[in-house]
Amino acid sequence: MINFLNKDQFVKAFSQFTPYIRQGMMASLLIGSSISFGGVYSANAAGVLTEHAGAIKPVTSTQNLPNFVDLVKQVRPAVVSISSKITVGGDDQTISGFPDNGNFSGGGNGGFPAPFPFPMFPQQMQKQVVEARGSGFIISPDGYVVTNNHVVKDSKKITVSLEDGSKYQATVVGLDPKTDLALLKIKSDKPFPFIQLGDSNGVEPGEWVIAVGDPYGLGGTVTAGIVSARGRDIGDGPYDSFIQIDAPINRGNSGGPLFSQDGKVIGVNTAILSPSGGSIGIGFAIPSNTVKNIIGQLEKSGHVTRGYLGVAAQSVTSSMVKALKLPEPEHGMQPQGALVASISPDSPAEKAGVMVGDVILSLDGQVVKDPRELAVRVAGIAPGTDIKLTVLRDGVKKDLTAKVANLSDDKQDNKAVIKKTSNLGLALSPLTPDLRQQIGVDDSVKGVVISGIKSNSPADRSGLQPGDVIVSVDNHPVDNPNAVTDAIRNVLKKDTDVLLRILRGNQSLFISVSTNDAE
Repeated sequence: MINFLNKDQFVKAFSQFTPYIRQGMMASLLIGSSISFGGVYSANAAGVLTEHAGAIKPVTSTQNLPNFVDLVKQVRPAVVSISSKITVGGDDQTISGFPDNGNFSGGGNGGFPAPFPFPMFPQQMQKQVVEARGSGFIISPDGYVVTNNHVVKDSKKITVSLEDGSKYQATVVGLDPKTDLALLKIKSDKPFPFIQLGDSNGVEPGEWVIAVGDPYGLGGTVTAGIVSARGRDIGDGPYDSFIQIDAPINRGNSGGPLFSQDGKVIGVNTAILSPSGGSIGIGFAIPSNTVKNIIGQLEKSGHVTRGYLGVAAQSVTSSMVKALKLPEPEHGMQPQGALVASISPDSPAEKAGVMVGDVILSLDGQVVKDPRELAVRVAGIAPGTDIKLTVLRDGVKKDLTAKVANLSDDKQDNKAVIKKTSNLGLALSPLTPDLRQQIGVDDSVKGVVISGIKSNSPADRSGLQPGDVIVSVDNHPVDNPNAVTDAIRNVLKKDTDVLLRILRGNQSLFISVSTNDAE
């Protein structure tokens, strides 16, 4: 083996071998072409080694890979293994909270089975008491333990095991299924080792993170990776805003902590995307700032109180921008804001003066990107708090003040409304008593029924359906077919886009009509 110590020796050695290479089978690969060595030097057809002009010469700093040994030694005593006794009733019953296939395939929830893909052991059982396993971590010296709701839900007995082998019986302080968080309590005469919750808002994609847990019941296990993304919505709950990571996490990691390099918990490992049930490098953690809010409330009262505004909103599509008189977004950017499709009676939004058709642009001075972000932020606000909403109404910004109320189980705040696009090609009918009975709307509803849609018309292709009730055109109420026709005609005199508000069942939807495609 030849050891090339420098450029001159490399050139000399290569020149000696060139005639033989030409005569061999490699000639067809070398002659008449340029073979690159290290991306800087190459041999031309004559066998002369030359340096490429303008070749990329990366300049990098020498840096060792991160070493997490000291960090893990310090935080590991506060990470616990959790086993719970669960009663499973029925031959075909799956343990509550565990998916049948252990992955994110199938199901009608955006490809994600409900509620989480971290089943513990075993998955399907006859009617009996079985043991399930998960992970958790201690957050106070007096023994408060954070884990996932699905790890301990419906448990008859919960055992928390520490790294030193000590075991404690835990009691449930509180559960929050909507965020899949649970708070437990264990007791001892001595203070427990504990770790602190960090600031998940400071987490950036690309930074190193460490996951610690009890995968497959093997005991304390450490894995490392990077943050892949923030604010992920996996369609699992109304307040999804996960940190996505590529640190390997598997079944049994549920409830375990996700650490930043400063030893602070910045997430609780909760879900994975996997065709097999094992890690493929796509995992999700609940952000620590969400955990702080939820766990603080569970510790104080045993339950969670969420803010309630009382709006149903939908995302703003590119085709709606002109009709809503919104400023054009920058090239390649999606329109921002939450378009109010309906308002609950006697709600904080109604009392504040929010109107159907308003686009909520910001909350307390911070931009609202979409309805989901609005829902998450409102839910995190304590009831009784005054908030400032900036809305766009007929092209004019308005500042409104609303007092957030308490979201009870019978209220649905800012639920996502299905987006539809449509165009002309409609047959319209007045809203007669017979039609009201057929489509299930009462006398308080004023509007016009879509009685037919031309086949393969823009309206047909867009998803409008017979039975939809048009209640306004360009935010102006309509109550008969002529009013709809006249309103559309008036809008088209000055614009090419018409904004319709329709009722479909008990949903209120806005639809932007682009007349460029009209027949």
